[in-house]
Amino acid sequence: MSGGTDPDRTLTLRAPAKVNLGLRLTGRRDDGYHLLESLFVPLELADALELRWWADAAPAVSLAVDVPAEAQLPKALAAITDGPDNLVVRAIERFRAAFGLAGRIEVRLTKWIPAGAGLGGGSSDAGAVLQALAGLVGTPTDELAGVALGLGADVPYFLAPRPARVTGIGERIEPVEGVPALDLVLVNPGISVATAEVYRVADVLRDSLTAPEAGSTMRAISGLAGETGEWRHALGDLLVNDLAPAAIRLCPPIGRWIDRLRETGAIGAGMSGSGGTVFGVFASAAEARQAATVLKRSSTTSDSETHADENDPWIRVTQVVSAG
Repeated sequence: MSGGTDPDRTLTLRAPAKVNLGLRLTGRRDDGYHLLESLFVPLELADALELRWWADAAPAVSLAVDVPAEAQLPKALAAITDGPDNLVVRAIERFRAAFGLAGRIEVRLTKWIPAGAGLGGGSSDAGAVLQALAGLVGTPTDELAGVALGLGADVPYFLAPRPARVTGIGERIEPVEGVPALDLVLVNPGISVATAEVYRVADVLRDSLTAPEAGSTMRAISGLAGETGEWRHALGDLLVNDLAPAAIRLCPPIGRWIDRLRETGAIGAGMSGSGGTVFGVFASAAEARQAATVLKRSSTTSDSETHADENDPWIRVTQVVSAG
C-alpha cells in the first residue's frame, strides 16, 4: 500500500453478508442463466473495507486482504485473492471504464465473511465499493445497476442491502417491509462449494426446478407478518432452497448440519444461496448462542468423527438487519 502523501479521501465501508430465506428456481434463460425467486436479508456479520483515493496520482488500483484470526475462517473459506480476479478490483476497473475516475485507489479488505459460502461476501464487497466510488464522482445510484449485474447476479442487491424479494437472475429487487431482526446461527462445514457445479447438478436432478406460481414459497414468506402478525414461528417449512439437494449431493455434511440445527431447537433451518453455509432461525439471541455452543461442542466429539467427509466447521451467531 502507498506511503508518502496523504490521500484526498479515505472512506470506511461496511459490506454485510446475506442469507436467503428460501430460494426457488423458476426456469432458465436461453443464455444459460437460471431464473430464481428468493428473499434476501442482510446480516450483522460484515466485511470491513477502507478505501483511499489519490485524485491526482497516476491511475492504479491495489488491494490488500486481511483475514483476522478472530474470524476463525477455515482454510478452505479464507482463500481470497488480492489480484485482478477479486470482485473489489473488478468493480473498481468496471466503474472507471463506465464513469471515469482518475487517480490511484487503494483498498484494504478485512474478511469476516467466509468465501464461497453462499453468504454473498465477495458480491457485498463489490457493491460497497461501487457505492463509495459513485459518491466520489456524484454518479446516481440507479446508474450503477448495469455495472453491478455485469460483475455478478448478487451484486445489484448489495448496492442497497435490505430485506428484499429478488427475482429474475438477481436484478429485480423489491424491498420487503416488516422483516424482524431474526436471530440466526450460521454453520459452514468448512468446505467451499462451487456455485457453477451446484447449478450443474441441480439441472441434472431436474426435480429442483419449480414452476413459477403466484402462491410460491417466497410470496408466502413475504406475507407472513401480514397474515399471522408473527414471523419466527410461522417460518417452519417455508425455508425451501431448490439448490439444496444438489449441494447436499456434492457435500453431504450440508444436510447433516441442517438436521443438527433443527435438533438444537431451530424454528426453521435451511441453506443459503448455493451453499455450503446453512442457518437456523432461533426464538431469541440467547437461544441462538446456546445452540451455537452445543454445536461447537458436538463438532469436536466422536459424533462428528463417524463422518470422514467432515472438516472443522465454521459456526457464527448473527442477526438479520431488518432495515437497510
